[in-house]
Amino acid sequence: METVEKDVVIIGAGIAGLATALALKRLGIKPLVLEKSDGLRGTGAAINFAPNAWLALDALGVSHKLASIYDPVKRYVKIFYNTIKRNGSGSRYIHRKKLLETLADELPNDTIHFSSKIAAINSETHDALSPVIIHLADGTIVKAKVLIGCDGIHSTVARWLGLSEPLNAGRSAGLGLAVFPEGHGLNKEVRLFVDAGMRAGYVPLNDKEIYWFLVCNCSAEGENKAGNPELIQKEVLEKYAKVLPPFYSVIVRRSDASTLHWAPLMFRHPWNVFFGNLSKGNVTVAGDAMHPMTPDLGQGGCQALEDAVVLGRHIGNLLIKTKGHIATTGDNNVAQAIDGYVKERKWRVTGLVIGSYLSGWVQDGGSNWWMRFLRDVIFYRFLVGGVLGNKVTGYDCGKLPDVSLGEMDNPCKID
Repeated sequence: METVEKDVVIIGAGIAGLATALALKRLGIKPLVLEKSDGLRGTGAAINFAPNAWLALDALGVSHKLASIYDPVKRYVKIFYNTIKRNGSGSRYIHRKKLLETLADELPNDTIHFSSKIAAINSETHDALSPVIIHLADGTIVKAKVLIGCDGIHSTVARWLGLSEPLNAGRSAGLGLAVFPEGHGLNKEVRLFVDAGMRAGYVPLNDKEIYWFLVCNCSAEGENKAGNPELIQKEVLEKYAKVLPPFYSVIVRRSDASTLHWAPLMFRHPWNVFFGNLSKGNVTVAGDAMHPMTPDLGQGGCQALEDAVVLGRHIGNLLIKTKGHIATTGDNNVAQAIDGYVKERKWRVTGLVIGSYLSGWVQDGGSNWWMRFLRDVIFYRFLVGGVLGNKVTGYDCGKLPDVSLGEMDNPCKID
């Protein structure tokens, strides 16, 4: 039975896990990333990154690698019951797999250990600051001075911290990536269609690929379609696409089967995010493991990037303060940096969990006059066009500190 000792262990090689690993690498800290899959996961096909995500990518030093490939969306065209509204956008839609590869390419080759399934987690002693013992399914034992759970919605680390299980929002989402080898000829704009209890749309990623998505008021159906691309495609075409423009059906039919995905929308009770144990000593969570939210504001991946930068900033500031020697106990220990990260993040992400849920309720709530007023006037015109644009997509999570400054003996040592 092999035993491995590491300063920092990150569970999960998704957006949050790889971004956090990169933030720590920029500080001179080399983490170990444990990923249960046998490779980088591309589930989700594409992801929408608002300006706040690009500021986080810039802080991580990789924004230029993606911005050179993916152009900003020129405008959103929203069609409400045959009423058309247009507005601009500063967002970019990118391939999720390309994002993961870009982050992973910045890390040393031996950073990510694939096929590493977690069997159990426990502390060496009852002291919250003691090393964490991670038992892998193959019998390997990993001792971590710091543990960061980036293991998604059904997080093992979140469960260990005592956070509540995510809840079903009563809605489901389907998505896929359509391929047009001959080219599709569309402009770089999002087409969004809103009907009673349903929202669907599509956006080109490049000249030959179109990302499509659909959100509907149904929760029990997702389990039957999950992992069955033929059934997903069939039900989208037969049950939902009939009320949409004909080209939407063309897009769904041209989908790459490996990109088709259907799942219920999940979220964590906001009061559990705010009042729950988001950390315990040297253990914390980030991304969906901390704040699973519905996709209605398009902020899930954006917040994962912000988490990585903010956590890195707090640890980096502590590195500078201690001249490169972070302790796990006593004064100026790493738990204080983690606590600062949690206190900063919980306000913002709690608000976004609430906002995302309410956003979905307003957008998919129906066609009567008062729901139309809430959606068209209050939500799209006032909130999306004003408050949300300034407070959500215009948010700057800050930069990573330059740990090369100052008299540091060893900027990557955790005692």
